[in-house]
Amino acid sequence: MTVSYTAEVATCKGLGCFLKLLLRWRASIYKLVWIDLTLFLSIYYSLSGIYRLLLNEEQKKIFESVVSYCNEYNELIPLSFVLGFYVSIVMTRWWNQYMTIPWPDSIAVFVSATIHGNDDRGRLMRRTIVRYVCVCLTIILTNVAPRVKKRFPTLEHFVESGLLLDNELAIFQSLNEKFPKPSKHWLPIVWASSIVTRARYEGRIRDDFAVKTLIDELNRFRGMCGSISHYDTISIPLVYTQVVTLAVYTYFLTTVMGRQWIQKSDSTIDLYFPVFATLQFFFYMGWLKVAETLINPFGEDDDDFEVNWLIDRNLQVSYLIVDEMHNEHPELIRDQYWDQIFPAELPYTAAAQPFREEHPKPSTAGIQLSAAQQELQPSSVKIDEINDQMDDQKFHSDIADDAASGICFTAGKMSRSNTDSTERLIRSTSRVSNRDRNISGDSTSNLGESLTRVASVTNALKRLFSKDDRTDGGTTSAAKATGKMPSMGSTTSLQPRPPGAGGSMRIGVIEEVDEQMTLTSLRQSNESRPHVQNIFTQGPPPPSDPVDVPGVAQSYSREIFSRSAPARAGALIIAESASAESAVERRNILRTQESAPSIRSSAIYEPAFSYTGSGINDDLLSTSSISSSDNGTSEFTKLKTERKTRRRNRKLTQSATGLNENESRSPPDSETLLLTELADMSQRSMKERDENDEI
Repeated sequence: MTVSYTAEVATCKGLGCFLKLLLRWRASIYKLVWIDLTLFLSIYYSLSGIYRLLLNEEQKKIFESVVSYCNEYNELIPLSFVLGFYVSIVMTRWWNQYMTIPWPDSIAVFVSATIHGNDDRGRLMRRTIVRYVCVCLTIILTNVAPRVKKRFPTLEHFVESGLLLDNELAIFQSLNEKFPKPSKHWLPIVWASSIVTRARYEGRIRDDFAVKTLIDELNRFRGMCGSISHYDTISIPLVYTQVVTLAVYTYFLTTVMGRQWIQKSDSTIDLYFPVFATLQFFFYMGWLKVAETLINPFGEDDDDFEVNWLIDRNLQVSYLIVDEMHNEHPELIRDQYWDQIFPAELPYTAAAQPFREEHPKPSTAGIQLSAAQQELQPSSVKIDEINDQMDDQKFHSDIADDAASGICFTAGKMSRSNTDSTERLIRSTSRVSNRDRNISGDSTSNLGESLTRVASVTNALKRLFSKDDRTDGGTTSAAKATGKMPSMGSTTSLQPRPPGAGGSMRIGVIEEVDEQMTLTSLRQSNESRPHVQNIFTQGPPPPSDPVDVPGVAQSYSREIFSRSAPARAGALIIAESASAESAVERRNILRTQESAPSIRSSAIYEPAFSYTGSGINDDLLSTSSISSSDNGTSEFTKLKTERKTRRRNRKLTQSATGLNENESRSPPDSETLLLTELADMSQRSMKERDENDEI
């Protein structure tokens, strides 16, 4: 077992506490080196006697030249580096092997806490699990430690010692016959995990988490046992060990010759005893012997681990935890400091009184400041200036980002007629300071100006109908020729520009408040404004000739209108269908023309308001009616009257179709089919209107 001297060096006094350790023999350097040192001195004195007594003058000259040569070149061997690095590796490996040895204490605690039951079966399960754990470690130690192998040479000795039972030995022997080469140290861990699983099935373990904890601990124990086996089979590379051994012994073979006393030497100290040669040999050879001793700590050296004591200790402690101390603890009694919560200080004995220690103090505890030094000084920088600087930095960083992307923002004058809600919306959406800031060469931003919408619905309608009245034609004529809407400001600004074009793209910031302002300005101006009566034809359209649909009468299985329907109802159906179809077509055209700029602008800015109505024209009428409420009779009232009339006619049509549903019908002809399709189209248009009205 490793010789411990920690108690003797707990306190260093006098000249040093290590001096009293020099006289120990067990596990000492003297015990390791004395044989090698005796051989070294024997060779040294043999060569010295031959030089002094047996050689003639000529032979002495040859001997002296050899001594000079060995003394000059033996220092070329890097012994200190090679040997020091090797011993460092061996010491690290030695400590890691000790830390790899598993201890069954934690498994025993988990087993005692999780496997319940005071009957014989519960006790048997707990004792068997920890016994299997100890068997696993003992089998590993018999493979790596000669002392344990001498104690348990065969598996029958495990049975005689009580670590294994006869039925368990039979399983080991059968497996060794089938698979003789692999080690079976893991087999008891497999048995222990099976017992844990059975205990869970029998309800002795109350939850799956406890099962997982036990299985994890068993696997960890098995892994550490495997690591011990790895340390035994995987050693430090043999070439490194050989290099170190050859370096040491070669060095001292040259030293025993190079340190000889010769007649030409001026020193008379080494005449009878080689002092420094002996010290060199003692230190370097002792270093090598330390590596030889610690390279395998499971052997029989003085500093090797006491593994036989470890086996006995593990089995005793494991049985004590899972059996004797299972579900047992001292009586719960109030402690001495129950009323004080915690003691101010535990008492000292007379022998410990000189070692009373004060609470440790921090390193700055001795710094003391006068009252004048503790007085706070006002800051030279004001908070308002700091905020202004931060706002400027943030604003300029935003400007730099906009300039890099080529996107700028423009603003127009804000109307004084906006409500408080509009002002709050502008303040929440545009966080700009009150100062004028130059963004780029031709674009500015000011809080005193409202943000105008370039590609809005109302602007599209305004451009569409206001340019029809121009005399110069201009863009409207080109739009009529191509059948497309003229491009908006935001649409054209996003088009790729030719190289070298100056300025930056301008995108109007979308604000729903600006749309309300635009409608208000349209209502207050003297321009000719679009009206629903100008857009849609008033009254029913002229009747059209019936159209034959060949080949459809035979396969037509849909429900059709009866011929006995009133003529007025049929005329209403045709009128409603034609007007609905024309309205739908116009609405689709307007929506298609508006989609290009609105999609681009809405990809960046989301509108804050939604409008209700059946379409774009309904939005125009509903919003324009707000500004025209002061002029007496508004156009919204006329539109409302029209819608009521349409709903009344729709109800008459539905009642007419309901009366004739059960009448017998003759084979449909072309006129009947035409009426039926017109009725279906009317129903679809009415559904769309109802949906828009609900919205």
